[in-house]
Amino acid sequence: MQELALRSELDFNSETYKDAYSRINAIVIEGEQEAYQNYLDMAQLLPEDEAELIRLSKMENRHKKGFQACGKNLNVTPDMDYAQQFFAELHGNFQKAKAEGKIVTCLLIQSLIIEAFAIAAYNIYIPVADPFARKITEGVVKDEYTHLNFGEVWLKEHFEASKAELEDANKENLPLVWQMLNQVEKDAEVLGMEKEALVEDFMISYGEALSNIGFSTREIMKMSAYGLRAA
Repeated sequence: MQELALRSELDFNSETYKDAYSRINAIVIEGEQEAYQNYLDMAQLLPEDEAELIRLSKMENRHKKGFQACGKNLNVTPDMDYAQQFFAELHGNFQKAKAEGKIVTCLLIQSLIIEAFAIAAYNIYIPVADPFARKITEGVVKDEYTHLNFGEVWLKEHFEASKAELEDANKENLPLVWQMLNQVEKDAEVLGMEKEALVEDFMISYGEALSNIGFSTREIMKMSAYGLRAA
């Protein structure tokens, strides 16, 4: 009932809502575009998993089209320049790791960080979304768990060989997530999404993924602290 009450308080057609939505919608569209390209790039580094990675990339492309439809439904033009800047550092780190053949770092950025970030954002957004976007987002979030799972399974199978690189990649990239959350806080609030809830949901998804790969609770707490220092 509380969710329904909150949703009814939001005016999806107000200029304030649409202004914030132009940036949030752009971020999710760009996030899916990044994911689409990242999975294609990883297919080059993991030829034995090429078919699965191409399948995942196609799913991300479908998600992108779904979120583009969400913007059109509200007559909002997404601010794609803003979104590209929003992902710029994470994008640069992924491309650098790809150029160096660091598949472990690529998997951490895309299959763990970006997927956990997306899952958190979509889970918090669904209860406050307009009916059209809610239906689209509910379908997308189911897919994202399978994408998170690909990275978990691969990294679990190669845990001992990957552990040191995972810790280094976490140290470098997790602080960027908190910068991104801080940057989006005001717009997210206009859409009815609380930053604290986003942080909590992200930490749960990311922590569970690290646990499934093989890190201990103590190690996960230490790794998570790198992000929190930047919050």
